[in-house]
Amino acid sequence: MFIAYTNALDLARSLKPIIEGLRAYDAELANQLQRAATSIVLNVAEGAERRGRDPKRFFTMAHGSASEVRACLDLAEVWEWRVDMRVARKLLDRELALLWGLTHSTAPSTNSRPPRGA
Repeated sequence: MFIAYTNALDLARSLKPIIEGLRAYDAELANQLQRAATSIVLNVAEGAERRGRDPKRFFTMAHGSASEVRACLDLAEVWEWRVDMRVARKLLDRELALLWGLTHSTAPSTNSRPPRGA
């Protein structure tokens, strides 16, 4: 299985109690966090099935959504809302690293054609 996808699902699972806890403080932020986590999973899944240069676009969108998750968690800390984020933060850091690798790879595409005359 695709590691970035599996980790994104684990991240979403870890965010579920955080989202539920945040609803008591700010339902809108909780909804935004849920949408961002969902976007990570869906974009990683779609990118994993694409070929050529197209996957990078989906992994870039997933990376943006992961950054949005980080911002939601940062805000919850700024407002001093009591939710345990330790596990989610570790999974989020891993997801961001995986997505960075997927969007900054210098390896040639497996679908690229050899130059003419080769």
